[in-house]
Amino acid sequence: MAERIVVDPITRIEGHLRIEAELNADNVITQAYSSGTMVRGIELILKGRDPREAWAFTQRACGVCTTVHSFASIRAVEDALDIQIPKAANLIRNLMIAQQYVHDHVMHFYHLHALDWVDVVNALQADPAQTAAIQQAISPWQNASTGYFADVQKKVQAIVDSGQLSIFANAYWGHPAYKLPPEVNLLATAHYLEALDWQSHVTKIHTIFGGKNPHPNFVVGGVPMPIDVNSDTALNAERLSIISDSIDRIIQFVDQVYIPDVLAIAPYYLDYAALGEGLGNFLTWGEFPDVDHRDTSKFLVPRAVILNRDLSTMFEPDPNDMNLMKEFVAHSWYDYSDGNGVGLHPWAGETKFNYTGPKPPYDFLNVDQQYTWLKAPRWNEMPMEVGPLSRVLAMYAKGHAQTVELTNGVLDALGAPVEALFSTLGRTAARAIETKVFADHLRTLYSDLIGEISAGNTETFNGEKWEPTTWPNEAKGFGFMEAPRGALGHWVVIKDRKIDNFQMVVPTTWNASPRDHKEQPGAYEASLVGTPLAKPEWPLEILRTVHSFDPCMACAIHMVDVEGNDMGEVATGLNVCTF
Repeated sequence: MAERIVVDPITRIEGHLRIEAELNADNVITQAYSSGTMVRGIELILKGRDPREAWAFTQRACGVCTTVHSFASIRAVEDALDIQIPKAANLIRNLMIAQQYVHDHVMHFYHLHALDWVDVVNALQADPAQTAAIQQAISPWQNASTGYFADVQKKVQAIVDSGQLSIFANAYWGHPAYKLPPEVNLLATAHYLEALDWQSHVTKIHTIFGGKNPHPNFVVGGVPMPIDVNSDTALNAERLSIISDSIDRIIQFVDQVYIPDVLAIAPYYLDYAALGEGLGNFLTWGEFPDVDHRDTSKFLVPRAVILNRDLSTMFEPDPNDMNLMKEFVAHSWYDYSDGNGVGLHPWAGETKFNYTGPKPPYDFLNVDQQYTWLKAPRWNEMPMEVGPLSRVLAMYAKGHAQTVELTNGVLDALGAPVEALFSTLGRTAARAIETKVFADHLRTLYSDLIGEISAGNTETFNGEKWEPTTWPNEAKGFGFMEAPRGALGHWVVIKDRKIDNFQMVVPTTWNASPRDHKEQPGAYEASLVGTPLAKPEWPLEILRTVHSFDPCMACAIHMVDVEGNDMGEVATGLNVCTF
């Protein structure tokens, strides 16, 4: 019988994820299973509520991507009610979206993913002078002196000497799969610490436009921030200057720290250019629309499906197609009214919990039956990968000039063929590539916004259909958002001016999905097959590939104790949570 190992919980992610993997005699993964061990349920909270409130509830599904559910919800309602927002409002939204990408991706690389490749403790063996020389060779970043890196080394030494690894805990220091020389480990560790401070500057865009961060304020029909360059309470000249400075800081860090670090680390792990793909099928809902969000021809990120790695044939999926877009629950802890072998389009989706698994603690998942709280979304009954790699492949295939140039440049720098994109390393490189594209796009969007303001086009809200008395009795809408982690879709059904059904198909639902009715694995499960483990008791290689997707399991409303029992209820003001 094959050996099965368990990694539970996967750390350095949002939420609770369990991975089980079967190994052969050579410690190579032959099968993998992904289980989301928390349940969301926000769809049930929304039923019967005012559609204009949906963004405030769905946004609380996650505290990591602090805007994405709001954008998807608002777009769903605006689609259902045929609301078009003003040009300036759309530019402000796109600025907030671009900032979310860059902030999220930089944080992911340094604070969630880098420690899979960087041995922090080994950085104590580095020569700070050599690290300084490496920094000076790869970019003009200001923190590049021998003394600076010596000081960072002293900080790490103090942490190690204390016996409490603090922010560097939960890693396999000394694992034989770590390959970086001490000097590069020290370089990346220094930038890990710098990135903690850097993020305080980039969040200013959300804070100004949305009033706060995380979870800025939003409104159906536009944005809640008025524009008046002479007002103290609106988007004025001073606040525009702060935003411009924030964009400069964003671009500088991406150009001089993040991208050079990726290119400095990647050559030591070229074996991961042949590991971690899995599916070969990719989906995006598209992003950065013009004021008419239904006109996908103007999206920067195309709405696209790519099958079997074929970049020469890309087609546009219709999220409203009741026959092609479906969720299945054959291996999920849910029940469908017509049986668990069928798939349901989200407009007809059901959220009926039915936990049939063992009560914790338990040895292994019963993977022949139901084993996760995640459903299995499928396009034309095929599993899809979503996320940065999907977006970069779509932009690359469409011929977006900057994406093509950056992608070819990274491949040339690594001496890798285009097939290397379909891998753990390719997924990590794609995140860096789109970060550069979107960071530069911030400056373009800002310039466009200044142009609109200069032309006197300062409207940020369209209230024409704000009152429910103007709505039809029944309406359906689809709202999209290419969240940092991938294609996010919200589908709303409005009846008698209230939400009758609301379904959220989030990026990690696509990527972390279980087997479906055809026993097809999801992206996590497929990507781990073929991965060799140097030390199965220290499954670092599993973390590398799973973290390359940046899992976000979405916030739950129910929790159980170790015996599987409910632990009570607490009213939160927005909803009721069972602990």
